[in-house]
Amino acid sequence: MLLLADLAPGTAEDLLQRYGLMLVRIADDATIPGSYWGEPEAGIIGATVYARADTPVHSLLHEACHLIVAAPEKRAHIHTDASESQIEEDATCYLQILLADELPGIGSTRLMADMDAWGYTFRLGSTRAWFESDAEDARAWLSERGLLPLAPAQACG
Repeated sequence: MLLLADLAPGTAEDLLQRYGLMLVRIADDATIPGSYWGEPEAGIIGATVYARADTPVHSLLHEACHLIVAAPEKRAHIHTDASESQIEEDATCYLQILLADELPGIGSTRLMADMDAWGYTFRLGSTRAWFESDAEDARAWLSERGLLPLAPAQACG
């Protein structure tokens, strides 16, 4: 499982900043504010993502994507739990896979394997099968909101 500590310094911060988000790195022994699942999973409060060195990259991206897909007026009020619907959750998963390709050394293929290892569950049995064959609704939802940074064929690298 790839961790925040495995990323080159500043890469996660730079990616989140492109979406108006801030990453706050928490000390290794500290509680992560706004963590829905508890340590070492990332937490969210407002436009801030909280993580420790041992936070999985998939968790960091997932929580950041919850903030990215949230309407700006909603984002300021988010604390810990951001999802309002299954389609929003699916869109968050889809976007985190795309954004993994924006992090050097990560990539969507590795991220999907980590998502499966962590326990994400999809109707088709794996993250990759869902992403490639069953995520049309998530793509449409993101597209309607102008949130697709890459065409689907460009992902999975």
